[in-house]
Amino acid sequence: MTITLLNFPDLNTPKLYQLPDGLTIVVEQMPSEAVNLSLWVNVGSATESDSINGMAHFLEHMIFKGTERLASGEFERRIEQRGAITNAATSQDYTHYYITTAPKDFAELAPLQIDVVLNASIPNEAFERERLVVLEEIRRSEDNPRRRTFQRAIETAFDKLPYRRPVLGPETVISQLQSQAMRDFHATWYQPRSITAVAVGNLPVEELIQIVTEGFSKAAKTDNSQLITQHSAHPEPQFTEIVRKEFIDESLQQARLVMVWRVPGLKELEKTYALDVLAGILGHGFTSRLVRDLREEQGLVSHISVSNMTQQLQGIFYITASCTIENLSATEAAIVQHIRNLQTEMVKEAEIARVRTKVANRFIFRNETPSDRATLYGYYQSIVGDLKPALNYPARIQAQDATSLMQAAQEYLSPDAYGVVVIKPS
Repeated sequence: MTITLLNFPDLNTPKLYQLPDGLTIVVEQMPSEAVNLSLWVNVGSATESDSINGMAHFLEHMIFKGTERLASGEFERRIEQRGAITNAATSQDYTHYYITTAPKDFAELAPLQIDVVLNASIPNEAFERERLVVLEEIRRSEDNPRRRTFQRAIETAFDKLPYRRPVLGPETVISQLQSQAMRDFHATWYQPRSITAVAVGNLPVEELIQIVTEGFSKAAKTDNSQLITQHSAHPEPQFTEIVRKEFIDESLQQARLVMVWRVPGLKELEKTYALDVLAGILGHGFTSRLVRDLREEQGLVSHISVSNMTQQLQGIFYITASCTIENLSATEAAIVQHIRNLQTEMVKEAEIARVRTKVANRFIFRNETPSDRATLYGYYQSIVGDLKPALNYPARIQAQDATSLMQAAQEYLSPDAYGVVVIKPS
């Protein structure tokens, strides 16, 4: 099999390979007594049409129900027998499967994971049983106040983009899905061309690449699927006014306030770094502006946090707070004033330095294990199509200065136009 190695001259590791069938493989040896194989499939809930919303997540469940070679439950039994770990997750932009094994077991267990992902049989009886499991998961999600709050906020943030829909899908859709439709969906998307395989751990790079390539070679079937022509989606324009929605939620003890702005996603990666720093300045840690002012000094909120959430096509800058009903207006006004300050006053170097240090340390702490590294590499290669940003993230944050932060605030965080969701206890 002919493969092409794409070298990064400024990096020692990882190594990136691309195979003729479209499969992308990332490998790295690191001194840890474990090996992780992560398979990133470029399909998530954002890929789905409304009529099959939730299919990608439902399929994630069905992947583990057996193949022609492995009976249902055999994969998990053999994983547990060796003390290995396996799990999976579905998001808007991808589905992620992984195993972590001892180095001596990797050659045996990695091909099993590749087989279950590529060759899921999706039997009818198991499909109907698992449908009940997924429906119960949807009900539990809808019963969760935090998830309800997020869903209402993201529906406010996006008018048309599929990011506004739940990854799990609605009960009405899941109840009607058919097993053959899932088999067709799997045949279309679970092909080497849509997969990034990442193997990281204490085996030589040559051995890692051999195990993964042979695993795919043995598991792959002839690709007779048709590529789906996706409708070209475009980022939604920024808010031009304050869009306000209010709800009553009897399960809450305190009111919730969520404020959202539409911001660049990973397709405009360079524009996201300043927003990451602004999120840190506003809401990460006891000394951040909103925590210090609204919670510690004014006592307006019991909790407040800020996130710059970057999906592939478009992100949202997300501020959420818990407070009494009486403090809702004052809390929103205080947050708006902090946003105005970012647009009119240069952030002090000490504040930027705090975020730089935190980001650098977190980057180190979150990349100490093979699983951490494989997640980092797989996410960026799969979603961005490039490994360099994964390794250069701290440097990109270090490069942000007061001017770039003010420009980002002025461009994306209007104090006069945003989405706001207010949820009050009864």
